Amino acid sequence: MSHSDAYDVVIVGGGHNGLVAAAYLARAGRSVLVLERLGHTGGAAVSTRPYPGVDARLSRYSYLVSLLPRRIVDDLGLRFAVRKRAVSSYTPEVRGGRHTGLLVDSGSSARTRAAFARLTGSEREYESWQRFYGMTQRVAERVFPTLTEPLPTREELRTRIGDDAAWQALFERPLGEAVEAAFDDDLIRGVVLTDALIGTFARAHDPSLRQNRCFLYHVIGGGTGDWDVPVGGMGALTDALADAARAAGARIATGREVTAIATDGTSAEVRYEGEAGESTAAARYVLVGAAPRELARLLGEEPPAPLAEGAQLKVNMLLRRLPALRDREVDPREAFSGTFHIAEGYGALEDAYRQAAAGELPHRPPSEIYCHSLTDPSILGPEPAREGYQTLTLFGLHTPARLFTEDNDAARTALLRATLAELDAHLAEPITDCLARDADGRPCIEAKTPLDLDAELRLPGGNIFHRDLAFPYAQEGTGRWGVETRHANVLLCGAGAVRGGGVSGIPGHNAAMAVLGK
Repeated sequence: MSHSDAYDVVIVGGGHNGLVAAAYLARAGRSVLVLERLGHTGGAAVSTRPYPGVDARLSRYSYLVSLLPRRIVDDLGLRFAVRKRAVSSYTPEVRGGRHTGLLVDSGSSARTRAAFARLTGSEREYESWQRFYGMTQRVAERVFPTLTEPLPTREELRTRIGDDAAWQALFERPLGEAVEAAFDDDLIRGVVLTDALIGTFARAHDPSLRQNRCFLYHVIGGGTGDWDVPVGGMGALTDALADAARAAGARIATGREVTAIATDGTSAEVRYEGEAGESTAAARYVLVGAAPRELARLLGEEPPAPLAEGAQLKVNMLLRRLPALRDREVDPREAFSGTFHIAEGYGALEDAYRQAAAGELPHRPPSEIYCHSLTDPSILGPEPAREGYQTLTLFGLHTPARLFTEDNDAARTALLRATLAELDAHLAEPITDCLARDADGRPCIEAKTPLDLDAELRLPGGNIFHRDLAFPYAQEGTGRWGVETRHANVLLCGAGAVRGGGVSGIPGHNAAMAVLGK
């Protein structure tokens, strides 16, 4: 078959990881072609104006940054910045018929200590909190730098961590054991556990330890575990990456859907379709930013088992104003600038899991919210900013894709209604009364189920990690960098690689290093 073009590397998918790989490889002198199915780059890391006639650019899918190494930003000369959130989290609660809550202030340990005492009546849980997160930060400082190095062995990583108690708590035993040993308060246990459940359908004592792996990736970012706000929205990162890749000489072609990959291990052919019909490109290497399920389909192979399944509801809202809280001791501007936990007590999370595992939508859907525009108002146009508009991003837990297969639209509607009702229980006014309206008079709110994310982004089963996360050490078949497949010249450069998941660029970096023989 004749080829329209030949390249050193063809990259399937113009998400942020594919763009990272393209920029590194082009800067190293390789000829690079990026093929993106959609009409724009970015994948799940994009900013859009979803509401007609309203000048607000929302991070539509992924929304916070933690795992992106500063090294990648510096290596590629990216014009991209993040901002710290002044408040880590706020969790409302009703105790003794009184509305209260827990505010974790990133900048004031004294204020956070007082908030723990207000909720629990003593400072004991605060001291446990300090010890527990002191442990996770020490692990983060040792593990995070390894993510852009060749995979360590399990024993090498354990030695590097140098803390047997931490190793047991995070890598060997179900996370619920460590949480229950450290904390007595149900609400505080739940706040800790949520980082183990983002996009992961598991329980605290799941013997598979998938909750441990999810938790690990949520507490090691940057060596601190901080989750920061991308200035300009998530699209600012992918725009900067696309600019860097093009400036280095990479060719980025959008509106090109890859339909097949053929390889003999030393050379490959990529078939794709675009406006001009079907074309092919020859390549020495093919890097795939799509999920392992999609890679198997393109190669004509059986999909990997088990099938991936996402477990989240993503809701975007634009408000005319922030709602007042029933907990009058906390300013809404503080409560919503961090992570606002809803129905995420330890027992409530277990109840929601059990209900979803039995095939029911959770009766009290757990979720968490944050307001991007409080930290970075640049995503709002002049008029919405002047009128005091704010954005809200909600991420719902324990809603596996299986709950939506019978009737996605009906399940989405029911789940959104129940989720907002849980939020309203802690507000002085219904959240729907605060919603802005678009040019057609419709409320500015949209919800995405796992099936919606599969249809729009080809995330398998809506799984934001492409498949179950893996511990960041070498195992059978992982290869040197964790990006290898059974085909020597076909590499994963997306979230499905070992050390994938989240907006990190790490799989893209590591795939590029594998191509360059690092």
